[in-house]
Amino acid sequence: MTALPGETPGTGGTDTPQDAVSPPDEAGAQEPAADAGPASDAAEAADSPSDAAEGEAADASSAEAGAEDEAVAPASTGAGAADASPAPELSEAQAELAAQRELRERIEQRKAAKAEPIAAGAGLSGTAADLLAAVRAVESGEKTGSAFFASPAPAEAPRRPAPAAAQPPRAPVPQAAPAQQSASPESLEAVRAVLVEGGAPEALAHPAVGALGEQAGELLRTDPWQLLAVPGVRPEQADGFARALLGADCRPDDGRRTAALVGWVLERAALQGHTALDAEAVRAALAERAVSDPDAAVREAVEEGVALLFQEGGDEEPDEVEADADETDDGGLAQDADTPREPVRVLLGLDRYALAEESLADGLARLVNTCEKAADWAEAAAAAPSPSAAELIRTTAAAGLVAHSGGEAARAEPAALIAAARGLGLRAFGAAHSEDGRRRLAAATGDPDTAVTLAGLLSGAQGPGRDEDGALALDLLIVLDAPQLDVEGAAVLVEALADGARLVLSGDPGVLGSAGAGRVFADVLAARTCPQVVSRTPDPGPIGELVSGIGIGELNQVDAPGKEVVIVPVRDAGEAVHRTVQLVADSVPRAFSIPAEETQVITVGHGGAAGTRVLNEALKQRLNPGPGRFGGFDPGDRVVHVPAPGRAVPGVVRSADAEGLHLDCGGVPVVVPQERVESSVRHGWALSAHQAAGMRWPAAVVVLPGDAAQGLSRPWVYTAFGRGERHLSVVHGVDQALPHAVAQVPAQERTTRLRPLLEALPTPDAAS
Repeated sequence: MTALPGETPGTGGTDTPQDAVSPPDEAGAQEPAADAGPASDAAEAADSPSDAAEGEAADASSAEAGAEDEAVAPASTGAGAADASPAPELSEAQAELAAQRELRERIEQRKAAKAEPIAAGAGLSGTAADLLAAVRAVESGEKTGSAFFASPAPAEAPRRPAPAAAQPPRAPVPQAAPAQQSASPESLEAVRAVLVEGGAPEALAHPAVGALGEQAGELLRTDPWQLLAVPGVRPEQADGFARALLGADCRPDDGRRTAALVGWVLERAALQGHTALDAEAVRAALAERAVSDPDAAVREAVEEGVALLFQEGGDEEPDEVEADADETDDGGLAQDADTPREPVRVLLGLDRYALAEESLADGLARLVNTCEKAADWAEAAAAAPSPSAAELIRTTAAAGLVAHSGGEAARAEPAALIAAARGLGLRAFGAAHSEDGRRRLAAATGDPDTAVTLAGLLSGAQGPGRDEDGALALDLLIVLDAPQLDVEGAAVLVEALADGARLVLSGDPGVLGSAGAGRVFADVLAARTCPQVVSRTPDPGPIGELVSGIGIGELNQVDAPGKEVVIVPVRDAGEAVHRTVQLVADSVPRAFSIPAEETQVITVGHGGAAGTRVLNEALKQRLNPGPGRFGGFDPGDRVVHVPAPGRAVPGVVRSADAEGLHLDCGGVPVVVPQERVESSVRHGWALSAHQAAGMRWPAAVVVLPGDAAQGLSRPWVYTAFGRGERHLSVVHGVDQALPHAVAQVPAQERTTRLRPLLEALPTPDAAS
């Protein structure tokens, strides 16, 4: 690896990998990004890693605030949201969020219809009563709880309607970013009154109504700790609010407080990728928040429906084991009773993720069991461009669900599968995570109509539209960038597929995981409930060689005769910023004829002396100086737009008027209303690694200042270094922390329930 001509040595930020997961007690202590200005962090929230200055996991909280509830900052919650002109049609983000809400409601109704009411006190019935009885049995020591919490294999469910009917494909038109739903003046006034009485900022009125509904004022007055449902509010702030309203009646063990804390801990864990947490971890987090009886707090939270409780492992009750031992002689059977049993793990989770995981598991099993297994695609496989593509075609012909893994070069194999399926007369489509991924897939297939973005497919803006039953009108869907699928998005997608449709999940297991909760692709691979095809196509060139080595924990020096890989040493963060601007504006364009607008800067975090904020400010001053006439933006500025949680869409500012900020996002015109600009748009010359996942540029400049050492991991480095197609520059100031991260810091585990749910399902066609 060499230095660019004219470059001189010179070292520099900190970001925890996107998958970095702090223990729940630590997560509970972290401060949300809203504390440092939620409106300003919302657009950065597609990344969930955290840096030294502020967690990117907390930034994900701001993204949810910006997309659904609006963040806590006054600039993003002004009355202008209520006055915004309605868009003539639903945007992609609105349709996607509406589909998710409808899916949750339908799943809840279906599960409630299955459950028989069982009296369990306090007027509970069905699942809630079962959970309450199980909690009491487990906590009292009477039972292990397996009778209540063991997850039997769900019966195969009949075909369900797709989440939402969408309009047929249409030409790109300006899309309006989803506006905050208007709240009545009466409800806002009631919330402002109680906020002022409790000493909280009036600016919380809009997000409080968004999170708690029209009755937010009354609810906050009777249960002040419901303020924790507002994005960006910390427990100590909610405690101060409660003390002001309740006075002497405010106690650490108040049931309202403990229930709200349980929900808050689980929400924070979800921002770090977990769909559930170990009950012991939740109790520990409660103890750190001055809850004297965490066990009772957990029981009450389950009874109130704040959390659901699940059990993994342990199939027999203690008394059953003892009975078996009494009936045996002194032989081996009696000894079996003394054999240590598998430990029982009790998990707590929020219902939205529990329902999504169960629906997803059911849907995947439905696809496995309803597709035609005797399809003959042998001729198409024989004509495949590579052995791996042929294997993928043959495997897909005989299975309803296939997992395909490989690097960037392996994307040619799904493209070959689409072409083969289309040649057989099937309606085959590929869905990418980003507009950039869609363009690359379209180029590989040679037919733009075969490639869509996942958001565009679900909203109906792209792809085949829906059939008369509301299902997606397709026979084969290949989802590229599958590691970026979170559990809720995956549940919506699978719910929209008709019986008999085939689904291929394709992606690189080495990249950072989804910004939302869950690890769908990793769980599908680990459960082995479907055939798996591992590509044997290597990524070419020095960059491909470097990234392939990182994937197996080795940071190797590669030969780069064309200076495809360049290391630029720096001494501190200031020099890192200077060198980065020099590379983007001068060195890379001069040496490789790659213009600045085709070079992407990637750094570890948003904050810090060389985070995205500082780098974007410096790059704007050099590349597109201007007064920032509209919310800090000028025509020609590179930006990133976050239309919904977990989605970062790069774009360029074209103009601004009374309607809002006009962006060009990969050829798709987007209009962001004025009241949402500050909360959902950020400058985009520099991105975090997770925001860049699923996209590539001709050149990438990865910035690693000295304070970034603690934020590095193998998946982070693998993802960041793989974003450049022709050239990669590494502004290197972390010394030995880089090889250490590659060799010793793997992806942090996420606690999910999808894998055991998949393993419990009847899937006769699972791969061995």
